[in-house]
Amino acid sequence: MTSHPKPGARAERDALRTEMLTTGCTTAEICTEMRTRWTMRPREAWRHAHGWSLQDAANRINDLAAGRREVVAADASLLGKWEKWPSTAGRRPSLAVLALLADLYGCDVEALLDLEDRRALPESDLRILRRTSTAVTTDRPAAPHVAEPPPAVTGTETVLAAAAESATWAQWAETTNVGDIALEQLGADVRTLATEYLTGDAVELFRRARVLRDQVFRLLEGHQPPRQSADLYVSAGYLCGLLAWMSSDLGHMPAADTQGRTAWLCAEMAGHDGLRAWVASTRSKVAFWDGRLRDAITHARRGATYQPAGTVGALLACQEADAWSKLGAADETQNALRRAVAARESMSGGDDIGGIFSCPQARQENYAAGAHIRVGLYGDALEETTSALAHLAQQPVRAYGTEAQIHISRAMAHVGGGEAEGAMEALLPVLQLRPEQRLETVVGRMRDLGAMMASGPGSRGAASVAARTLLADWCMDSAPRHLALSSGDAGP
Repeated sequence: MTSHPKPGARAERDALRTEMLTTGCTTAEICTEMRTRWTMRPREAWRHAHGWSLQDAANRINDLAAGRREVVAADASLLGKWEKWPSTAGRRPSLAVLALLADLYGCDVEALLDLEDRRALPESDLRILRRTSTAVTTDRPAAPHVAEPPPAVTGTETVLAAAAESATWAQWAETTNVGDIALEQLGADVRTLATEYLTGDAVELFRRARVLRDQVFRLLEGHQPPRQSADLYVSAGYLCGLLAWMSSDLGHMPAADTQGRTAWLCAEMAGHDGLRAWVASTRSKVAFWDGRLRDAITHARRGATYQPAGTVGALLACQEADAWSKLGAADETQNALRRAVAARESMSGGDDIGGIFSCPQARQENYAAGAHIRVGLYGDALEETTSALAHLAQQPVRAYGTEAQIHISRAMAHVGGGEAEGAMEALLPVLQLRPEQRLETVVGRMRDLGAMMASGPGSRGAASVAARTLLADWCMDSAPRHLALSSGDAGP
């Protein structure tokens, strides 16, 4: 059976509008024809006569109001409710909104109202409309007899009109395009992504995080009470932080930095210290892998000033130690690592999100091992990797990136201690990682190991050369490399 579009469907409206414009009809005549054919309410008919969608018209009315420095925050949903009023699904437009719509559609306010509207309008609004209509009529020079000027609106009428306008605004202020259940679900979705990133495919999770971020952004472009806006900004901030973390793991540092700045803006808009701390941690990580070590320290210290709950305090101190060790500052490295231990011991509360936005003991020990290797404390690093692997085995979710880095640090500690055989044995679990799990942070550590082997004793021996060749080949078949090839960013 062939389906037919319902009367007044978009294709039918567009065809009628085109035909009438071709024959020289005005927009008002098109509006009248649409109302007659399809029993449209006047405000809806005027919009369709112009050929605009709800969102098109909402954008235009917002632009018109902004040019006049008037406060109107229309979206497609709210404009649709203005059109449906006075039905129960509608919302009464204020006189100021009606005036803006009239200017937008090129008609008088009266043309936007039918008898049903007038019956539902407050008497104070009707009086103002009658006086405004009379005033407009008397201003026309073609009238043979000029009527007396309309009397000024009385104090009582002004008070009543102002009260009606405030009531209308209060009705608008109570509207929202998102409910508390939806906000709760968004938070749950963010936590799920942050946890799944520890074990899942980085590229696929990046796509999912991007879709969810776009959903939150669209909600923020609508209207909701400040409390709900703050919750949306928190979700947006964590999602942009997650995208920043993922972008850097996939080797795109400038993109990661951009995501980090947007995440910071969201944290500021929400006024959320916990999010500020985690975004600072994310930006410190990006700066470290981008070679901006002083920036990494600055971000880590900035995050710590918010005295955050949960494990982020320990992570921020670890990240500062990471950057100091890369700079070769042994004393500063040790001081930062001591602060990491103190932060964990004095920790209050838990992590709001978890997953990548958490710092379990194994992750902290992984940072400490890497920092100690850079300052030449290979024995300490080896002990920390042993403890980290033991703690990791007790975790319900084992982050493959953290586990790989721990094994690489263990191999580096063996190389530093002159035990090349122990290094290759420690690397066996890492060499088995699938290419899509070989993130930039893991590949970078593997390159550091290769450089360390090249500068150590016996570097020219056949075994050392073969081992470094194996590592170099492994690094080439990585997640960033596959992403670059799939997007055409690199050649064969």
